[in-house]
Amino acid sequence: MNHVVWSLACFYLLAVPFLDSAFASEVKSSNLGVDIISLNGKWQLLNSNSSVSLSAEVPGCVHTALQRQGFISDPYYRFNDLAYRWISLDNWTYTTSFTVPTHVREKGKAVLVFEGVDTVSTISLNGVTIGKTDNMFRRYDFEVTEFLKDEENILQVWIMSAVTYASQRSHAHTEYRVPPDCPPPVQKGECHVNFIRKAQSSFSWDWGPSFPTLGIWKEVRLEFFNTLRVLSYTTSPKYDSEHSSWNVEVELFIDVFVATKGLVHLSIPLLQSEAEFQLSLTPGQSKNSFVLQINQSVSLWWPFGHGEQALYDLTIDVKLEGGETFSAEQMVAFRTVELVQEPIPSSPGLSFYFRINGKPVFLKGSNWIPAHAFQDQVTTDMITILLRSAQKANMNALRVWGGGVYEQDIFYSLCDMYGIMIWQDFMFACALYPTEKDFIQTVREEVTQQVRRLKSHPSVVIWSGNNENEAAIATDWFNIPVAERPLYVKDYVNLYVENIRDIVLQEDSTRPFLVSSPTNGVESEKEGWVAKDPYDPHYGDTHYYNYYNDCWDWTAFPRTRFASEYGFQSWPSFSTLSKVSQSTDWDFSSNFSAHRQHHADGNQQMLKQAELHYILPNSTDPVQRYRDTIYVTQVMQAQCVKIQTEFYRHSRSEIVEGEGHTMGTLYWQLNDIWQGPSWSSVEFGGKWKMLHYWATDFYAPLLSVGVEDKGDLLIYAISDSHSEQHSVKAKVKLYSWSSFSAVCSLESNVTTIKAGSTLVFQHPISALLTQCGNCTRRSCIAVFHLSSPEGQMISPHNHIFLSSPRYAEGLKKPNITFTVNGTGDAQSFFVTLHCTFPAVYVWLDVDDIPGHFDVNGFLMLSKKATVIFGAWRPTTADEITANLHITSLRDVY
Repeated sequence: MNHVVWSLACFYLLAVPFLDSAFASEVKSSNLGVDIISLNGKWQLLNSNSSVSLSAEVPGCVHTALQRQGFISDPYYRFNDLAYRWISLDNWTYTTSFTVPTHVREKGKAVLVFEGVDTVSTISLNGVTIGKTDNMFRRYDFEVTEFLKDEENILQVWIMSAVTYASQRSHAHTEYRVPPDCPPPVQKGECHVNFIRKAQSSFSWDWGPSFPTLGIWKEVRLEFFNTLRVLSYTTSPKYDSEHSSWNVEVELFIDVFVATKGLVHLSIPLLQSEAEFQLSLTPGQSKNSFVLQINQSVSLWWPFGHGEQALYDLTIDVKLEGGETFSAEQMVAFRTVELVQEPIPSSPGLSFYFRINGKPVFLKGSNWIPAHAFQDQVTTDMITILLRSAQKANMNALRVWGGGVYEQDIFYSLCDMYGIMIWQDFMFACALYPTEKDFIQTVREEVTQQVRRLKSHPSVVIWSGNNENEAAIATDWFNIPVAERPLYVKDYVNLYVENIRDIVLQEDSTRPFLVSSPTNGVESEKEGWVAKDPYDPHYGDTHYYNYYNDCWDWTAFPRTRFASEYGFQSWPSFSTLSKVSQSTDWDFSSNFSAHRQHHADGNQQMLKQAELHYILPNSTDPVQRYRDTIYVTQVMQAQCVKIQTEFYRHSRSEIVEGEGHTMGTLYWQLNDIWQGPSWSSVEFGGKWKMLHYWATDFYAPLLSVGVEDKGDLLIYAISDSHSEQHSVKAKVKLYSWSSFSAVCSLESNVTTIKAGSTLVFQHPISALLTQCGNCTRRSCIAVFHLSSPEGQMISPHNHIFLSSPRYAEGLKKPNITFTVNGTGDAQSFFVTLHCTFPAVYVWLDVDDIPGHFDVNGFLMLSKKATVIFGAWRPTTADEITANLHITSLRDVY
């Protein structure tokens, strides 16, 4: 690393003349007499040979700084991920200057705090190296008392290319290989990402670009104090089953400069609970725990759809002998979470489900990836739109996937408010990892800090050590010779069990920990933490993808205990793609389409799956054919994920040949990192794909699901409710493709259902067609829903095709027309549709007008239908009319 220090020293001389004027040293006095000087704002940024010099925002990164100053255009545009690769291969230096008022500098201790540096850096203050960083996910504190000057201070952060660093670390690891070396060529990524503690997807993934960012991506500040400062605090409500009461454990993590004593006062006013504790502190960092007993009943925090999300204000007041005080507020929620893995009657293996507040809860949701390749571009609005979209689709859970980042505080706070449970991975994915002492040590710091940061959030219901790394070893992703396998298993256990798991169990006793996903859970533990088959459906959770089987064949899906990943790709809308492309790109066989697809054979897989059931678009207008092909990929994705999700939901109460009792579905994936093909249901920018509209129905709390089994039409009633029973009957109608009138109608007897899946209707399809008279499999479709005994509809409409739409007889172009009318609200509009024939997969698209419809991608079995468009900004009926495109399946061929 000698060259690092040399480069830094040389740059110190070069950079100083280019500095802006020193930071106006605005000092903010904080609790306990701590004075804070923020160093956020404009810094100077320089590349390694000084050929690029510009001002840059902190927090921020090099790419966004270059774009803001006009050095580069949109990194997401066309092929710019390759054109701008030079940025990540260079080293960069951030420089700023500041002054410190004398009365502040005279305080006993000064600490420079970096909440996040991306990633490998050497930091100097006034020409003296004060520390280094090697982990994007850690906060770093450096004592700088002796290095500050009365006059201007120069702070520099020299950031090494993450690509170069990862390569050097990999090549230095000569004892044995730690695979994988590089991503598949189709991803157009960088190598050896497993050797750096950085967002693993930043070196590329099969749904995103390679942008190995560099920068100071979180807050920077100076803290000055005479006595102590509070580093962080946590709250952990714990239920005392022996006394049927709650306690709240409060932890204060304190950095003490001078020994002192004081009092800590804890209070939850709404619960009329308070207590006072003695505090005695000696120099150094310490954890101080206090327990507030709750002596009255509390309102519980429930996942969305199962109850309210009760949150209480807890106040923390500290008063020291010298009169200094500290005050803080923390939201507290009371809920218990258990991961139940126990024998199931008449089935081998174990259950795998979450029990919240003593009640089994079926997890319905998706997987979350980073919302942007450049984290400084992720705004509260972006996060809010995505989380609200998840909740609107009746989701109660998201898995924060292990190849991205630990999300912002606001993400978890919103999930607390919305009732969205979080399966929180630690940031390790699809790779093996080194276990050198320094790597393990930085991981231990990372895990400790992140658990302390996130454990107060009731939304976080489980920690998971990694994504797919148990499976990678067990199923030999990396062609490891059998004789060498024990070495990699030993490293795996060292990292995830002896270190990460050990820390989590020490820091947090309120929620479960899994070593990996997928995993067999306690069965994997019995097998030495790496099971022979981590995909065994009798245990744990599974990830399952198959793009070549017909996704309409529900019998091919694993009847798993918990489906934590599954899905199908589609392309985003034309309006989203057009922002990063030009007219020559608007063809499914263009270089742009091939470049944007980072999953091997992905474009062909989509078309082959779609072609099983739909006629592929054949317009002679190439742009129209491109639009239509995008539409068909979204139809295919929505239909495939619908069938698979509904299969899992009706498997909740079934055990078939020892498999079933499914208690969770998290499809891959919720959101996108850029404008390209992926498994997402929400496009980059927040626009809903057809899949997301359909998720609102297939995740409905009360749902009817139809399947064909051995020639019979089976309809299941599915309920999430763990408290109330429903009396329901299934209403079934058959429609001909050539008429708006139902050919015939049937209904089941009234059945009482409770939480889970109940068969409420069974009828041979051949008898049904005979009974209806004018129907064949190809000419008719079955539509159904649940109703109350009195006939009131209580579930969304659902349907089942009796044959593939590709072979539908009598399906004609519906000739859909529309009118748009306002509701008196500039953000809510009625769109009234008229058609001359029944229409399949009616899709409304308003290009760039942000918002969503109340329904979309639907069957239109009446001459007239009205949908509501809710805009996310004021708009007009005229603007919507000018931008609205309507497509149905028959329109694309």
